[in-house]
Amino acid sequence: MIRVQDIRQKLSEVKRQVEQKVLHPYLIKFIETPFIDDDKLLLLISIMDQLDLTDRQRKNYALTTMLIQIALDTHEHVSNEKISETPELTSRQLTVLAGDYYSGLYYKLLADTDDITMIKVLAKGIKEVNEHKITVFQQEFDGIEKLMTSIKIIESSLLAKIIDYFQVTVWSEVVSNLLLVKRLLDEKKRYIQTGGSQFFEAMKNIIFPKADLKFKDLSNEQRKYLLVICDRYIEFSKSTIENRIQQLPHLNEQLESRIFSILNQHQPIAKTFVEEG
Repeated sequence: MIRVQDIRQKLSEVKRQVEQKVLHPYLIKFIETPFIDDDKLLLLISIMDQLDLTDRQRKNYALTTMLIQIALDTHEHVSNEKISETPELTSRQLTVLAGDYYSGLYYKLLADTDDITMIKVLAKGIKEVNEHKITVFQQEFDGIEKLMTSIKIIESSLLAKIIDYFQVTVWSEVVSNLLLVKRLLDEKKRYIQTGGSQFFEAMKNIIFPKADLKFKDLSNEQRKYLLVICDRYIEFSKSTIENRIQQLPHLNEQLESRIFSILNQHQPIAKTFVEEG
């Protein structure tokens, strides 16, 4: 078992390096502070820690992958709404430029180490993520399974490409399903609190294709049914993780604790609502 302190130290060091790269003093005056996904970073560090790599390679791969993830996340926060006010327009333009800036940092880091192969590997992940984001945005689905596949790819493609490249596929199912569960839990929470989300909008259009309804027009039973479907996929992914986690080699305590912390956040309240109804 890898000591928790070792992983925490490595996690802290890489995160500090990421923050140094992305917290540009001018950009953060006008845009939201870039989001660093600690769970994806912990997964990266945990996977890299078991590979036959130098410390410098591990840190560099983790750093560059997180810069790409931040760039993708930053571009996702760009609004499509029409804006006339100059401050809001400036913020939108800078958000786009910030995403491009983070992407440029990633290319520069790998180019400096002459690691063309890894550039190609991660570029495939970027392409895959962007293609499926467009699919979700345009809601081009003929079934729930394809929607869930797209969400899973969006959340895990970068890590999946690294897993495949280093041939540590034992991590594949745990990583992809864990990140899917995390995303679905976030979408479910947003749906319950606000009454809607892009993900639940896509679900609604698939499940009720002939009902030209907005969220506010859905009946209580229709709303509950959307939650039931979401719960079923969370539960399936949760079961997959629990069955596969024992196969992971040298799973560190911090990652194991975090995995079960995420899984335990799931409370299938939708089923309770249906039973009570």
